[in-house]
Amino acid sequence: MMTIGNILSVRIHTEYVKLEQFLKLADIISSGGEAKTFLAENEIFVNGERENRRGRKLRNGDQIEIDGRVYAICRSED
Repeated sequence: MMTIGNILSVRIHTEYVKLEQFLKLADIISSGGEAKTFLAENEIFVNGERENRRGRKLRNGDQIEIDGRVYAICRSED
């Protein structure tokens, strides 16, 4: 992860990553099994809209807000 201003950048190497995978990549949860509970107990916004689907596909440029922290998906071409 890299910080740009107040936004934490999370790099992916594929076209998209599912929300539950993002939570693990960003070290917010330790296993995929925690995703359902985490999503039920926390407000998460993707591009400004409330989201609670584990399978939501996140793509390059998407912004995710959790507890006031903002993350951005950045696709790496390598």
